[in-house]
Amino acid sequence: MNNYLHYKEYIGSVEFSEEDAVFHGKVIGIKDLISFEGDSVSAITEDFHNAVDEYLDFCHKQIRNSEEVRS
Repeated sequence: MNNYLHYKEYIGSVEFSEEDAVFHGKVIGIKDLISFEGDSVSAITEDFHNAVDEYLDFCHKQIRNSEEVRS
């Protein structure tokens, strides 16, 4: 069984909570905490992809803002 998702060079852990009947996970290998969840394999995969895309967008905006401050 594979307990990881892969997307755009990011890896996400996957666990299942029987009590809540939901899959949940977090992006591993980065300093920030990014979590995701879903009630099916397709739902958690989609939420993982969205979380990574939002994180990359946030990082891009932070870099752009810091460059504007230095100008």
